[in-house]
Amino acid sequence: MSSFVITLPDGSSKTVSVGARPLDVAQSISERLAEAAIAARVNGVLWDLTRPFTADATLQLLTSKDPEALEIYRHSTAHLLAAAVLELYPETQLGIGPPIDTGFYYDFDRPTPFTPEDLEKIEAKMWEIQARDLTYDRVMTRKDEGLKKYGEMWMKCELIQERADEVFSEYTLGPAFIDFCRGPHLPSTRKIKAFKLLSIAGAYWKGDEKRKQLQRIYGTAFFTKKEQDEHLARIEEAKRRDHRKLGAELDLFSTQELAGPGLVFFHPKGGIIRKTLEDWMREAYLKRGYSLVYTPHVARVDLWKTSGHFGFYHENMFTCMELDDAEYQLKPMNCPCHILVFARKPHSYRDLPQRLGELGTVYRYERSGTMHGLMRVRGFTQDDAHIFCTPEQIEEEIVSCLEFAQDTLRTFGFEKYKAEISTWDGGASGKYDGSPDQWQLAENALRRAVEKLGIEATVVSDEAAFYGPKIDVKLVDAIGRLWQLSTVQFDFTLPRRFNLEYIGEDNKKHQPLMVHRALFGSVERFFGILVEHYAGVFPAWLAPVQVAVMPITDKQNGYAAEVVKALEEDGVRVYFDNRQEKVNLKIRDAQLQKIPYMLVVGGREAEQGTVSVRNRKHGDQGVQPLAEFRAQLQQLIASRALSE
Repeated sequence: MSSFVITLPDGSSKTVSVGARPLDVAQSISERLAEAAIAARVNGVLWDLTRPFTADATLQLLTSKDPEALEIYRHSTAHLLAAAVLELYPETQLGIGPPIDTGFYYDFDRPTPFTPEDLEKIEAKMWEIQARDLTYDRVMTRKDEGLKKYGEMWMKCELIQERADEVFSEYTLGPAFIDFCRGPHLPSTRKIKAFKLLSIAGAYWKGDEKRKQLQRIYGTAFFTKKEQDEHLARIEEAKRRDHRKLGAELDLFSTQELAGPGLVFFHPKGGIIRKTLEDWMREAYLKRGYSLVYTPHVARVDLWKTSGHFGFYHENMFTCMELDDAEYQLKPMNCPCHILVFARKPHSYRDLPQRLGELGTVYRYERSGTMHGLMRVRGFTQDDAHIFCTPEQIEEEIVSCLEFAQDTLRTFGFEKYKAEISTWDGGASGKYDGSPDQWQLAENALRRAVEKLGIEATVVSDEAAFYGPKIDVKLVDAIGRLWQLSTVQFDFTLPRRFNLEYIGEDNKKHQPLMVHRALFGSVERFFGILVEHYAGVFPAWLAPVQVAVMPITDKQNGYAAEVVKALEEDGVRVYFDNRQEKVNLKIRDAQLQKIPYMLVVGGREAEQGTVSVRNRKHGDQGVQPLAEFRAQLQQLIASRALSE
């Protein structure tokens, strides 16, 4: 054939000669489009703009408006990083360099550790290479030739052995750099306009702590410097809000080396916040018709074998313990324990739904390099509930779970969220449990529930758990970050494994439907999210210390103590700062501890039964009668107000 027909998204077509590329089609439409184009989608597959057509095809040109374009842009910037490192430090071996949500990274094997000064040199070299306008060229190589070419580059050879076809693609960047890569990439370095190297970290090869530790350089890249500057500002704001930093400054929690990593110690102030969270959740359980249960931290291994966790999840479970009568296992999940509570006696359809809720502590083995403050730990408490119901009840139960999730978000100050429904692949892969009828019933219930509540939910196909579809609710925090929070998850597997049943209206045995439901997710992680969302400035009802009382001199200590006692009788959490320090220092310390209210009492306040009120956000609020302040504060706390 001397030409090909290329069909565009609007249905129009262009006839191109053999050897033509997507970039040529873009140029034939307009130079502006060719300049804006990042990559192409040909017959539904991502391509380089410079890859020649080989047959008639459909073509979509990707610009900065397309999500995939930013991934390709960042992946190309990762190659630019690798090229710069090799020019500066030719003894370095290359690992992998993928794009990630916030930018990109590349793993390197180098005898000498990189330093912050090295990052500056590497970034300067990247800009130098960028200015050369080098092209990213796709080269096809036979597998045996590629293995010879890479020789002693052990990581590349290992990747080729595992991932490469008999003929595979590589990408060059100028005459001196080549890398085994599927692509696609930008046409040239000229397209890269904004990037910055951020940090150096250790990373095990393939995430396996038994393999060699590499050096990982993180960076970020955006289409414009303005976007990048905004992102870097968000990074700085995230650092300011880091729950690990604030947790230490506000004396909320810690991990202890002697006890072991990933095990959290809540200090008195953190303990008060945690109690407030848990009390709210337990009260909400009871109001919404849940029954509270408490189950053991350990159980015989036989329980986890019956549930399937021992087989599917064993690597993430703590080591078994041998006791007198059997082997025991720290529980990684609460669900099998709740099932035992449900299965303790026969059930009629009249008994259903049964909603069993627990703030249950579980233990999971996380690799040492993956733990992160409160966000990823080895011991944590889930607000876990399991609902056992009939098919006729399921939609109403899902609606109720989602309403509960919305209430949780609003109560703790999260107005924005996103929802996703994860579904199966229709049974094509055979990897999902349950019958088509069960999946259809469950997925339809999820869809109707979000429609009934007016929730916009994205459907993500082939992303369900193997045992059932689910809805995930992701909150948006104060600086726009998404956090996975609530989950409503169907389970077709455990009711069958445990032979759960109830007697239906037809007087026959039926298997109940089972739903897993968590709203905080884990108390520890939700605590960390709250710290970062509020930057430690908790609403008064959540604050570990709600009022600091500060006598100006020792002469007012007696009246100040009366103020403290009155507030404590109201249930207020009070700190009596009777240190022999100047009141300005006391106010400064209370501000640093982010205490909502400071009550300064001097001689006049003691005589008149008043308090001089300061607010951490708004400063001096003037003098008030103590009774008036108490009434206002009680109303503020009782209403769970989010602002003062």
